[in-house]
Amino acid sequence: MSIVTKTGDKGMTALMYGRRVSKCHPRVEAYGCVDELNTALGLARATADQDFIRNSLLVIQRDLVTLMGELATAVEDLPRYVKDNYTLVTSQFTHKLDALIREVEAQSVSFKGWATPGACLNSAALDGARTVCRRAERRVCVLQEADQLQNSEIIIYLNRLADLLWLLARWVETKSATPV
Repeated sequence: MSIVTKTGDKGMTALMYGRRVSKCHPRVEAYGCVDELNTALGLARATADQDFIRNSLLVIQRDLVTLMGELATAVEDLPRYVKDNYTLVTSQFTHKLDALIREVEAQSVSFKGWATPGACLNSAALDGARTVCRRAERRVCVLQEADQLQNSEIIIYLNRLADLLWLLARWVETKSATPV
């Protein structure tokens, strides 16, 4: 089977369960931004020297696949999604991020005020991922404001993830002794 289906040639795409929407539909924008975030995290993981960063980002990337699946499902189809045993984002996802934040904050991370991205390749990649995360968060908020988001934990998760990514960038700079 070819990856080329031609079903999107007229600007439409399918959500989970085949519901067709425009490629610029707010739901597609939201999960598309999370997909970009997952790619940005892959770049940050690939440039990381520390196992702690690589391992932490891989866990987050796997959680984002779950989050994208939920976002790619229309509200009307969520009962079927759950019935089909797909995982929903829960507070446990956010609790994992909170634990990582506490772990990093317990170390001597140095920062003052605003950070200027680019002190080293990996911290710049983490800062880039953070900005993509904030954009994804904004796109999910659009769904919430249109009553098209049943699970507000997704916004909480993305908000916490952006905080964590900022902190990890500062951690990397501190470890490499290149804070800016």
